[in-house]
Amino acid sequence: MDHIKAVIFDLDNTILNRTMTFDGFTQNLIKTYFGHLESTEDISKRIIELDQDGYKDKPFLFNELLHELPWAEHPPHAELMEFYGREYVRSSVLMEQAREVVQHLRGKYRTGLITNGQTDIQYGKIDQLGIRNDYDHIIVSEEAGVKKPDPRIFQLALDHFGLSPEQCIYIGDHPVNDIEGAASVGISTIWMKVNQPWQDRITTSPLHTIEHLSELKELL
Repeated sequence: MDHIKAVIFDLDNTILNRTMTFDGFTQNLIKTYFGHLESTEDISKRIIELDQDGYKDKPFLFNELLHELPWAEHPPHAELMEFYGREYVRSSVLMEQAREVVQHLRGKYRTGLITNGQTDIQYGKIDQLGIRNDYDHIIVSEEAGVKKPDPRIFQLALDHFGLSPEQCIYIGDHPVNDIEGAASVGISTIWMKVNQPWQDRITTSPLHTIEHLSELKELL
């Protein structure tokens, strides 16, 4: 790996434990709006199911929840969106050893972060976790005007660092958005296997597959 000069990460379910973060948000939502129910286990499961691991458009998600769930009184859609923006950020949880691993790698490489999502939400999570200064460059799709897997968002990182694709490696959990997207500009990848299954139609292959960030200490 002597030719590698920069290591670039995805955020959700790579650096941030998105599963635990959204579960924490879900419990806060239930505590706030469904105290009138004796059992809320089925509601919790349904919210998480409809969220589709974060890939459901949030205004649409909360519209679905307003129609499906047994609210005592239906709150305004705007109220729920505001609640989400506040409480989801507050629920942020890091992946195990995320800071330790990134700070270890900073001793040898420049570090970057490329994430899809709303600017205020993504930076909100980053700041809630106190990790903004762990990265030399951060790109959020809404702010950039382009989102993964579009190769242009990866090219933005290359341009910022002034590096060739061969000098960078990208680590993420989504086979299409992260692995296929980065490979489309020639960046080698490491797949973080979390919730998203591999898709057989993808012709590119990651250099490595990991299940825990601590494995990067040996690989890089």
